[in-house]
Amino acid sequence: MELVDSHCHLDFEPLGSTLPQVLSHAQEAGVAYMLCVSVNLQAYPGIRVLARTHKHIFASVGVHPNERPAAEPTTADLVNLGQDPMVVAIGETGLDYFRSQGPLDWQRERFRRHIQAARQIGKPLIIHMRDAAVDTLDLLRSHRADEAGGVMHCFTEDWTVARQALDLGFYISFSGIVTFKNAVAVQAVARKAPLDRILLETDSPYLAPVPHRGRTNEPAYTRHTAAHVAELRSMPLDELAAATTDNFFRLFTQARR
Repeated sequence: MELVDSHCHLDFEPLGSTLPQVLSHAQEAGVAYMLCVSVNLQAYPGIRVLARTHKHIFASVGVHPNERPAAEPTTADLVNLGQDPMVVAIGETGLDYFRSQGPLDWQRERFRRHIQAARQIGKPLIIHMRDAAVDTLDLLRSHRADEAGGVMHCFTEDWTVARQALDLGFYISFSGIVTFKNAVAVQAVARKAPLDRILLETDSPYLAPVPHRGRTNEPAYTRHTAAHVAELRSMPLDELAAATTDNFFRLFTQARR
């Protein structure tokens, strides 16, 4: 059985300083591939080194909506970096109205540039969306993000929002949140979403699933999320693992098995 952690931050502490152990745990749990996701351009070179050093780790490039860099990346910057063969996606990008306060035109403009870059180079988007579903979906539609495709990472919304994202051609990714008792709406989405359009992730080192909730998360724990989603869908774990792994490589076409 092979699983993919479609969104993790291996460069974040404490994962970065214990990487050999983290990767060993992942292998033991059947997590064969990982996508290490960029949140700013300063960290990207280190992520690129990880992807170049480990064939089962892939990289993205982008600036998280809550980051406030000294200089905003231009579309040309993102295109230039995104054309690197080590990069399989643009992001994470999107909108977050929970952490950022005040006028957020800068956040929306940054999101637009990421969408434009993804369309230009033909690589999918990794979308972060928090308390901003309406504006996120509107921008994806108005800027033809369906031409690039992508994934709604760490999905926490209800079926109405999921259906709109699916209609745009996007995939839905479930993190450890789906294992939380109070995540009723997300669990409903996990039951209803088409099997060929779902992914699994940890967002580690954050959001550890049950039974590790509250501890440092790591890619190995993808297996717990997979087991819970399989239970929600009343299907064998190995079938869910095979489907979500195939989905990952269908979406991220630059990633190689």
